[in-house]
Amino acid sequence: MRRRSLLISVPAGLATLAACGDDKSDSSKASDSPSPSPSAPSAAPPPKIVDGPLPAVTAGTKFDEKPTIAKGSGEPSKQLAVKTLVAGSGKTIAENDFVVANYLGQVWSTAKVFDNSYDRKARLAIQLAQGQIIDGWRYALAGKKTGSRVEMAVPPTWGYGSQGNPQAGIKGTDTLVFVVDVQDTFNAKSSAKGKEVPQDNADLPEVGTNTDGKAPSIEVPKAAAPKKLVAEYVLEGDGDKVAAEDSVLVQYKGVLWDGGKEFDSSYANKQLVSFSLQQVVKGWAQGLTGKKVGSRVLIVIPPKLGYGDNPPQGSGIKKDSTLVFSVDILAKL
Repeated sequence: MRRRSLLISVPAGLATLAACGDDKSDSSKASDSPSPSPSAPSAAPPPKIVDGPLPAVTAGTKFDEKPTIAKGSGEPSKQLAVKTLVAGSGKTIAENDFVVANYLGQVWSTAKVFDNSYDRKARLAIQLAQGQIIDGWRYALAGKKTGSRVEMAVPPTWGYGSQGNPQAGIKGTDTLVFVVDVQDTFNAKSSAKGKEVPQDNADLPEVGTNTDGKAPSIEVPKAAAPKKLVAEYVLEGDGDKVAAEDSVLVQYKGVLWDGGKEFDSSYANKQLVSFSLQQVVKGWAQGLTGKKVGSRVLIVIPPKLGYGDNPPQGSGIKKDSTLVFSVDILAKL
């Protein structure tokens, strides 16, 4: 499993999806990385954003190339230093958005790289929300456009505070330098935008095709639940196909085949969810593998590929339940 970013906490929305299924997989997989949650929200007022000083990017200067950043020279600013190195022309990023990006982070005084997503070949979906990410990112990226490369120097006040991040080798006095390549941005109202695919099988649930950011309807038929996994397009996007080892950013809604009762939904939580397909029940992993980004997918999961006789406590899911999901694949990470 790829380790998670040092910047983000484990998404709470995976509490049910990452629980153990028929293979008795370890439900702690969603939180077994070394990545800590960000420090407690700072009581300091918002920083003044200045344009320097910032170390030079000496190699990998193009958008989405792994950058090499020089060691910081002299004393860094006590404010948040931010510079747009490549100006994008895409969507404007707002606070609470989920930003899809590649990034590299290092310590100002030593140029020690403590994390980067380029080597993992897996982009990150980072929510610009208090308590989800260090404050420096929240303030530096809000208002920027997708397609931009942004460099920032984050003092401890808007980074990990006086306690630092010992696990990452970050001291409480360290100013951190980041280069961030922002590729896309989504919010809690984002939907798949693919082409409608006919839903002709009356024995399968029918999923709504609205793309207004509201939860789609899921109408479960009176027919017997299928014994095998069903994974079919409702809206077919034109993005890259998702591989079994990929991570994705999604909107989803889950209901029980018996009675159609909703038991989980990112729409109701107003919270997009990102996860690795290696972290979730087999039905999700198999159902999303090979599907295209930008699609809405109907997944019907029989008990042996879901939670079987061991459903998550408090989920409202009974033993041996067949589960029905609508999943919008917003991005591959």
